[in-house]
Amino acid sequence: MPTCAPVLCHSRASGNPVTFPPRSAGSHKGFTLIELMVVLAIVALLLTLAIPRYFGSLERSKEAVLKEDLYQLRDAIGKYYGDKGKYPESLDSRATEKYLRKVPIDPITESAATWVVVAPEDPQKGGVFDVKSGAQGKSSDGSAYGDW
Repeated sequence: MPTCAPVLCHSRASGNPVTFPPRSAGSHKGFTLIELMVVLAIVALLLTLAIPRYFGSLERSKEAVLKEDLYQLRDAIGKYYGDKGKYPESLDSRATEKYLRKVPIDPITESAATWVVVAPEDPQKGGVFDVKSGAQGKSSDGSAYGDW
């Protein structure tokens, strides 16, 4: 005895009713192994396309943050020099004197202690003329992080 009624649909082309036979209760309990394997193969293919793009975009975003941090640090050095007539003695002095909220973390090395300080030619003018990243390696455009 069938557990469900026959399905009645209308054909799009002719508009005539089409009847499908009812399914028995035990005819379809789940997915076959082949169906599951096909789905897993499609998911694996999509992941092989997406994962390299994800890691590439992650590196590019770190580089963009590094460029912005360097810009902000150099801008704060310039403002400090404009206000005081000399360069700051350390990176931390800009944060304590409110030119920066805090010294940013280098996104490549993930540390605030790896910034490389470039002193001015005249030591009487202060201690921090410029700041560069202490990160080793090269960026996606081929230039070294330390040259930025």
